Amino acid sequence: MPGHKVRQMMKAERDLAEKRFRREKNKNLLSTPGIHQCMIVLDHLKPTFNIGKIFRSADVFSVHQVHLVGIDFFDPAPGMGAFKWVPAMFHRNFFQCYTYLVNQGYTPFVLEPDKGEMICDIQLPERSAFIFGHEEFGLSFDPSLYPDIRPLTIPQYGRTESLNVSIAASITMYEYARQHNRGQNGGFSPK
Repeated sequence: MPGHKVRQMMKAERDLAEKRFRREKNKNLLSTPGIHQCMIVLDHLKPTFNIGKIFRSADVFSVHQVHLVGIDFFDPAPGMGAFKWVPAMFHRNFFQCYTYLVNQGYTPFVLEPDKGEMICDIQLPERSAFIFGHEEFGLSFDPSLYPDIRPLTIPQYGRTESLNVSIAASITMYEYARQHNRGQNGGFSPK
């Protein structure tokens, strides 16, 4: 297939994704915070399938909010409708998001492979905010400039360097929900 045809198809897909986003963003305005006090921060992620999937997991684990830093739009389709259920806050830059979270009493954690404590080895504070960077380029800021940010890692045993960001976010939300279970009899409670 000639290059210009591929670019036309990619532009058409992007236009459809932006249209879906605008329609779903209006529904998001009516969303309510989840039962868990944790926040998810997505720092300059690609507008493809990962963000939608993270919203889907955020709904499953009933997180309070998802914060999007430097993200103008994303394709909500992979989230299977979850974008309308989980409150989203949009920030132009990380400092704006960080200030909001710290002022609300949240402990910010950044997840990076092989840095910091293992997520399963510490007690996560009730008000935890988990920061995930761009799939290829990582974080848009230098974490050492923010002394309140604590590094965390997810145990990995194989040879692959890192997890997909939507998988890492899902594991993190699960571990938080496991530690701060709001359900009955040791299980998650139904909606």
